[in-house]
Amino acid sequence: MNDLLSQNYFSAETLSVAANYILSAAAFVAILVIGRYVAIWVRDTIKRGLDRPSMDSTLTKFAGNFAYYAIFLLALFAGLETVGVETASFVAVLAAAGFAVGLALQGTLANFAAGVLLLIFRPFGVGDYVEIAGETGFVRDLQLFFTRLRTRSNRVIIVPNGDIFGSTIENIFEQDEIRVDCDVGTDYPADIDETREVLLEAARAVDDRLEEKGEQAALVGLGDSSINWQVRVWATPDTYFRLKQELTRQVKYKLDQAGIGIPFPQRDVHVDYLEGAPGANGAADDA
Repeated sequence: MNDLLSQNYFSAETLSVAANYILSAAAFVAILVIGRYVAIWVRDTIKRGLDRPSMDSTLTKFAGNFAYYAIFLLALFAGLETVGVETASFVAVLAAAGFAVGLALQGTLANFAAGVLLLIFRPFGVGDYVEIAGETGFVRDLQLFFTRLRTRSNRVIIVPNGDIFGSTIENIFEQDEIRVDCDVGTDYPADIDETREVLLEAARAVDDRLEEKGEQAALVGLGDSSINWQVRVWATPDTYFRLKQELTRQVKYKLDQAGIGIPFPQRDVHVDYLEGAPGANGAADDA
C-alpha cells in the first residue's frame, strides 16, 4: 500500500514538474512570438514615419532595424527569465563586451555618430558641390560611416564622417545664385578709373551671366608689384564653371586691348662690392 502511494506521489510530482516545464516553454515561445511581432510593428512604424523626402533612406532603415533588434533582445531576456535562466550574468557580459568594443572602435563609433547627425541635420545632400575636411567635390553618396565625393577630375574621395562633422562645411551650390570672382593685378602706372572701366567692360562681355545682379570691379589692395582687383559677376550653379573660365578670358583680353599690363612679382637686387675686391669700381675687371 505504501509503495502504491509512493508511486502515485512520484507520478504526480513528475507530472507537475513536466507541466511546469511545458508551461514555461510555452510562455518562452509566446514571449518570443509576441516580442517579434511587436518588434516588426515598431520597425515598420518607424520606417513609415521616416519615409519622407527630407529623410535619408539609410537612416530610416538603420533606425527601424535598431528598434527591431533592441525589442527582440528584450523579449529574449524576458523569455529566458520565465524558464528560470538567470539573465543578469548575460547582461553583465554584454555590457563588458560592449564597453571593450566601444574602446576598440571609438574612432568608428565617432564616424557613426557623425554620420547619423549628418543624415538628420542635412547640411548637404547628394549632388551638392561642397568643400568638407579640406576636400572639394560633388557628393556622390552619404553613408553612416563615410561620405564619398566625386571631384571634377572624376576621382572618388572617401572622407570619414567624423572629420566632416568636426570641421567647417561649405555647401558651394546651396543657393540658386552664386558669385563668380576673378582676381587680377594691374600695372601701377595704369590709371585706376580707366582700369576699372576696362574690367567692367570685361564683366559685361560674359554671356549668360545674371544681368539683374550687376557686375563689379572692386579695388581690393595695393600689392608689392601690382594694383589688385577682383572682378565679379553672378551665375547659376549650372553655369558657374563655364562663366568663371569666360570671365577670366575676357579680363585678360580686355586688358591686353587697353594696353594695361598684368605684372609679375619683381624684386630689386643691389650688389655692394667690397673695396679692393675683384670687380670693385671696374678696376679689377679693367686689369
